[in-house]
Amino acid sequence: MSAEQIFRALGLIDGSLIDEALPGQRRPFRWRAPAAFLAACLTVVLGLGWFVTGGFQGFGSGAPSGGNGASDGGMTGGEVGEPAESGGGYSGIDDGTVFMSYAGPVLPLTTTESCELTAVRTVTWDFSPGTNRDGSPRQWGASVMDAYELSNPTDADIAVTALYPFAGNFQELSDLRPVVSVDGLPVETELYAGAYSGGFQSTFGADLPDTMNLDTLDSWKDYQALLESGDYLARALADHPIADVPVTAYQFTDFAAPHEKYQAATQAVSFTIDENATQIFTYGFNGMESDENSRRYSYFVPDGKRRESDTKMLIVLGEDIGDYSLQGYKNGGCNRGEEIEGVSCTVTRTETTFGAVLGQLCRVYAEEYTDGLAVDLPNAFDAVSFEMYLGAVSELLTQYGLLSGAPMDRYSSGRLDDLLSETLSHDRVLYLAFPVTVPAGGSVRVDSRFWKEPSYDFQCSGSENAGLQGYDLVTSLGSTLTFTRQFAALVNVDGLEIAGQNYGFELFDDPQSGRRADPVELDPSMEHYFLEVRALEG
Repeated sequence: MSAEQIFRALGLIDGSLIDEALPGQRRPFRWRAPAAFLAACLTVVLGLGWFVTGGFQGFGSGAPSGGNGASDGGMTGGEVGEPAESGGGYSGIDDGTVFMSYAGPVLPLTTTESCELTAVRTVTWDFSPGTNRDGSPRQWGASVMDAYELSNPTDADIAVTALYPFAGNFQELSDLRPVVSVDGLPVETELYAGAYSGGFQSTFGADLPDTMNLDTLDSWKDYQALLESGDYLARALADHPIADVPVTAYQFTDFAAPHEKYQAATQAVSFTIDENATQIFTYGFNGMESDENSRRYSYFVPDGKRRESDTKMLIVLGEDIGDYSLQGYKNGGCNRGEEIEGVSCTVTRTETTFGAVLGQLCRVYAEEYTDGLAVDLPNAFDAVSFEMYLGAVSELLTQYGLLSGAPMDRYSSGRLDDLLSETLSHDRVLYLAFPVTVPAGGSVRVDSRFWKEPSYDFQCSGSENAGLQGYDLVTSLGSTLTFTRQFAALVNVDGLEIAGQNYGFELFDDPQSGRRADPVELDPSMEHYFLEVRALEG
């Protein structure tokens, strides 16, 4: 069955729009400029760091309310790395379940410099029930305290820039960002963002290979492959590239159309190009057709009601397009015989740079994103600086978009709306940087507190693992510290059962404190620990 037949059978789309939506009319095309030319066009965006202390807003689930989504793990007043003897035991498979949605592991503290610091680490998982947005309690996710006793065995002070890495994305950063303290005092941290951590995969498999779909990381070993060389971190700390090459921008404004008769009134702009000499980028357009060297781009004429961008722009990289024609249509199908009168706009042509246009469009998208949010939802742009967002968009464009020289099919159409949107939701590793000085022969305690989303299978999937929550920990991946001992602890486990693990936790009922588990010492030769739990919700 063809895509058109499926759409028609399910009744999911207006038939007049099908022709425009079918992929057969959206032939992928690529920028063929020499690699040396592209490299010469790259400059850098500076000042991507920012200072903030973080915060927790309980996004979308039962994340604990109050404070920053992390408790002291039941260890207030205790010493780091001094748990009681473990009860031992092992359950689950060797490496844990492969979940449909993978939240990434808890990663260890590191430093930007090589150093002689040693560390004792204790990770405490706190499973206190959180509260849903409707007020009902729910155990979902865990508050984590990742505590380090840093020791200096030398006879001179050691000053380092510490980096705390965590898996996340810009969209959920306000919920996931850790709060860091040094010797009990909160410290300001500077945020650095790594690139999109995943890859791309085919829509239909090996028989029809393409790179249309995202392929996110789904195991701790994927993170190991991403981080162990140190290249990913180095790129995260570096300035982001942006193409500052000259472009010609065509902006469409002052729209008019007979909306009272045609609710989906559409305007199309048509022209010819030499694909070897010209590349087209768009923002705010809904359709594109390509036939050899002819192009037709179209957009629904803004009516003040439809929730889409009023900013419509064509950006020409390379030779200009020359003459173009504008035509109105009844709807987004832009079919012959459905032309209409009364559709008009003003087109402003500007010679500028790609960097300037991209900055303008990123600001437009940030405003549109913010305006479209419900009042009680976290705003990614409250957590991410504009400079960092612009740098991440530029990085995606030059790594996987048309300016990469070998773009992924997902971004090969030049539709900037997709890049700007997906930059917020792409999984990545982020880093919090802060200074630490450990005196000669002395020690300093560093705590990182945060809420950790679990890995899980979707409830509607029919999976036998639906309802199972998975949590991964890696012991030393990417860290410059020398770990002398590591420990793990569980607290507030009354509403849980352990379904799989390789820690050796044993749950038992204590007449005085209720259900609990003794802390365990971790084997330094083990790179990865996993814990899988189920909530005992009635």
